[in-house]
Amino acid sequence: MNGNSSPQPQADPRAYGICVNQDQVLLVRSRADRYDPPLWWLPGGGIDFPESPEEAVIREFLEETNLVVHSPRLMFVSSDVRQRSSGEDVFTVRIVYEVVLGGGELAHEVGGTTEEARWFPFDEVGGLNLAPYARRAWEAYLAK
Repeated sequence: MNGNSSPQPQADPRAYGICVNQDQVLLVRSRADRYDPPLWWLPGGGIDFPESPEEAVIREFLEETNLVVHSPRLMFVSSDVRQRSSGEDVFTVRIVYEVVLGGGELAHEVGGTTEEARWFPFDEVGGLNLAPYARRAWEAYLAK
């Protein structure tokens, strides 16, 4: 706790990946209906104890897209404070990797935080409502 009576936001480390295949990038859409237009972000999510961030991004891709990825290569790390729908503040550390598609058949997550996984042509990504970290990752990918 800090010097006042309010608790510090809890840290929430997360791992995400950019996966590109034939001039398309894979994105997932938030299940939350509070976003209009719908919010898209990179496949990924929380790091489970005791997995590494690299293991987490591989697992999250399989959970959210049914695709196998490998060879995560670190792109950048960012952090932000966000507010959950419950009003709770969360300090999020986002570790973003570039990953290589290994196989599988694209499928939507059932019962998770996303409800659609879709390949987008590069020229359509700019017009999407992307989460800020996902936009930064996309811009970093294009700049390389």
